[in-house]
Amino acid sequence: MKSPESWKGRRVFLTGHTGFKGSWLALWLQQLGAEVCGYALEPPTKPSIFEIARVESGMRSVLADLRDLERLTSAISEFRPDVLFHLAAQSLVRLSYDEPVDTYAINVMGTVHVLEAIRRVGGVRAAVVVTSDKCYENHEWAWGYRESDPMGGYDPYSNSKGCAELVTSAYRQSFFNQAKHGADGVALASARAGNVIGGGDWAIDRLVPDFIRAISRGEAVRIRRPQSIRPWQHVLEPLSGYLRLAERLLEPDGSNFASSWNFGPSDDDAIPVVELIQKLTAIWGERASFSIEADERVHEATFLKLDCSKARSFLGWRPSLGVDSAIAWTVEWHKALRDGHDMREFTAGQIRRFEATSRSQ
Repeated sequence: MKSPESWKGRRVFLTGHTGFKGSWLALWLQQLGAEVCGYALEPPTKPSIFEIARVESGMRSVLADLRDLERLTSAISEFRPDVLFHLAAQSLVRLSYDEPVDTYAINVMGTVHVLEAIRRVGGVRAAVVVTSDKCYENHEWAWGYRESDPMGGYDPYSNSKGCAELVTSAYRQSFFNQAKHGADGVALASARAGNVIGGGDWAIDRLVPDFIRAISRGEAVRIRRPQSIRPWQHVLEPLSGYLRLAERLLEPDGSNFASSWNFGPSDDDAIPVVELIQKLTAIWGERASFSIEADERVHEATFLKLDCSKARSFLGWRPSLGVDSAIAWTVEWHKALRDGHDMREFTAGQIRRFEATSRSQ
C-alpha cells in the first residue's frame, strides 16, 4: 500500500467476506478506515475466523447467494461502492470433483454476476477479481507461470478459475475497455495468488487446517502428497497485493493496470508439502507429528510456481514474510485462540505488524 490515508472513508464492496481470506481483508479494510459492505453466504466452516474475530462488528454484512443476480445487483446499488473486491468462491480442489456443477456455477457464473452488476449499477471505479494460481494450464515445469501464459486447469476447480479469468478478460474488453476508461470509469483487474496460510483457516482438505484439527484431537496429521510443491505464503501477502493493485486502478492512469497480476512468494518459499509440515510441527512443538498416507484417487498438480516479476516491476509489490515467518504467525494465532485472547484484536495486531514489516523493507 502507498498510504493508509488513501483508504479512509473509501466505500468498498467485498464478496466472500465470511471466508478465510475475505475475513482478513475485511478486517484490514476496517482498520484502514474504509466503509465496507460484504456479500457472502454464511461462514463456510465452524469455527470460523469471521465469527471468532467478530468481523461483522465493523462493517455492513449481507448474507446472500452470489448466484442471485438481482439480489447482488440490489446490494451493490444500495451501497454505491468506489472499489469492489471479488473473493467469493468454491475454493477446494477435491470438493470440485464431488460438486462440479456448483463449483462452475459459483466460480464462473458468480463472476459473471459480479461484473454484470457492476455494469448495470455504475459508479465502481476499481474492481479486482481474485482467482487462483491454479488457473494456468499446468505443464509441471520448473519455472513460474507468467500472466501471459494460457489458462487451463485439469480439475473442475482449477478449470473454473481459468474460466473466471476468461470471463473477466471478456468483460474488460467488451464493457470496460481501456480505451474508454475515461467514459465508463471502471478499471478492472484480476489477481492470482498461491497457497495461503494463516490463522483462522478451518477449510476441509487443506494442509494447515488439517494439522490444527489433528493437534486438537491429539493425533498425527496425515498428508497425502508429500512431494507436491506449492508457493506457500501468509494470507496478508496477497491481500497487500490486492490493496496495492486497487490503489493503482483508482489513479488517473488506472487503465494501465487493468490486467491480470500474480502475487506469490519468492522462489525459495515454493517448497514441498513434507517440508512445510516438518517446519510446522517443529514450530508448534508440544509433540506435534505427522504421517504420510499417499492418496492418488484424484488428480492434483505436483509442481506449481508463479512468476511475480510483473507485480514487482509495475506495482512495487514484493513479499514481506518468508515461509518460516508465515508458519510462525499462523501458530501464534492458533495458540492465542487456544489461550483465550481477544482474536479480533490479536488479528488486528498481526495486520499492524505486517504493515510495519512491509514499510521497513
